[in-house]
Amino acid sequence: MASLRLTQKLSQRMVLTPQLRQRIEMLQMTTIELSELIQNELVENPVLEEVMTDEEFQEFSEKILDQNSEGHDEVFEDNHKKDADLSPEFEDYETLKAEIGSENGTSDEPLSDYEGDSEDSNEERSDAFEEVDFGREFQEYLDPGYKTQEIEYKEDAPSFEQFLTRSPSLTDHLEWQLSLQQISDKLEDIAVCVIGNLDADGRLTATDEEICEMCGCSEEAVEKARQVVMRLEPVGCGVRNVKECLLVQLEANGEGESLAADLVANHLEDLQPHRLQHLAKETGIDLHELNEEINKVRVLDPYPGRRYSSDEPIYVQPEVYIEKIDEDYIVYFTDDGSPRLRISQSYKNLVDQEDTSKETKDFIKDKVRSAVDLLRNIEHRRQTIYRVVECIVQRQREFLEYGVQHIKPMMLKDVAEDIGMHLSTISRVVNRKYAHTPQGVIELRRFFSEGMLNEDGEEVSTRILKLRIKKMIEDEDTRKPLTDDKIAKILIKEGVKLSRRTVAKYRDQMHIPGSRERKTVI
Repeated sequence: MASLRLTQKLSQRMVLTPQLRQRIEMLQMTTIELSELIQNELVENPVLEEVMTDEEFQEFSEKILDQNSEGHDEVFEDNHKKDADLSPEFEDYETLKAEIGSENGTSDEPLSDYEGDSEDSNEERSDAFEEVDFGREFQEYLDPGYKTQEIEYKEDAPSFEQFLTRSPSLTDHLEWQLSLQQISDKLEDIAVCVIGNLDADGRLTATDEEICEMCGCSEEAVEKARQVVMRLEPVGCGVRNVKECLLVQLEANGEGESLAADLVANHLEDLQPHRLQHLAKETGIDLHELNEEINKVRVLDPYPGRRYSSDEPIYVQPEVYIEKIDEDYIVYFTDDGSPRLRISQSYKNLVDQEDTSKETKDFIKDKVRSAVDLLRNIEHRRQTIYRVVECIVQRQREFLEYGVQHIKPMMLKDVAEDIGMHLSTISRVVNRKYAHTPQGVIELRRFFSEGMLNEDGEEVSTRILKLRIKKMIEDEDTRKPLTDDKIAKILIKEGVKLSRRTVAKYRDQMHIPGSRERKTVI
């Protein structure tokens, strides 16, 4: 029987510290996500403060001067002169204020001196106490009988939330139309239940039995409500399958009894370009007439709910800019709107004060360490991205100069070896990052592609081969489309040896159907 023993073991293992984990996570973040992280840190860490840009600081100073000119902040200027030696930041403000004053033709003297020595100057100024609108500022503390005209107007106005806009969903759009229909309340409740069980394509996912159980009605009532929903805009929502959707839309277009409706009802699987001859023989209809009827079906939408899809748009913001100046390409960052951070000097002074408690000092020191780690990680992320993009520019100069037809094969490991970083680090850097280049805004990952040797021993990017295959298919005769074997033979003549299977793989990756599906008879 095994016995319990106490043993010691010496081993080495890598442990990710919070700082290292944050550094890795920040490498994967986009510019928008990084801005959100910085905003959260500004809220949670009191030691961090945002540095105003020169324009923002000048705008703030001009605002203060405007307030002084209106006579609302005269005491501030006097107190400012008394306490100027307390903070170096106020000295900078005084210098900036003097510069602005000199530019505007004013000085540091009180503005009242320029208005003359008249004693009526102070009397003409309005009293700040009298200018306060108590009905607006303190309405919840005052007697309800006293309200200004502005307040009464605002109470009658719509709330702020009603001005917020968003794209209407499929459910909202259908329910709004349903409320305008002249139907019974019971039938409207069943129709709302039908709308609530539609998927993103507009298909009804719940069975009639399930809707009957939810609404406590008969299957005939469910079918009647479903017919109401199917004829709302977009037409075809609430159907069970593609065939029913197309028939409802043809009926709404006045083609319910046409040959197109008959073809959809009885020959839907044969309504493909490569099966037209078979369909013409089976129905005895001329190919040209058959093609005209099929064109009526092609304009229909088998997925009407997708136009009201609630998918959030993906916003793309370039991480770096690549610009050609003279004969060289320059990589630079722009002001992306992210806050500029620094550690507050006030908290540093608070730690040095003797009357500060130990708990307060420990709290401030912990927040300072966290802030320093954040600032270092932001700078590390910036330097890493710059080195990776600089290496990409050196390797893909012809692509930046002439376009995608001149892109060179390049792997992640090539960049990793050039700049001496790990492969996983390069992968994190290029993930979801975009660069503004002379060829447009391009995802960094799109600069990387595999390659293969041609007859001359030169590496050709697989992306160029895919574009060549796509171009040949676009220029082909649709009555005699190129097969994968034929495309492979053409590429071999051009000096690139590809098998038929490789051509088929590239074609599938570009979502291009085979030659049989691309063939047309008209």
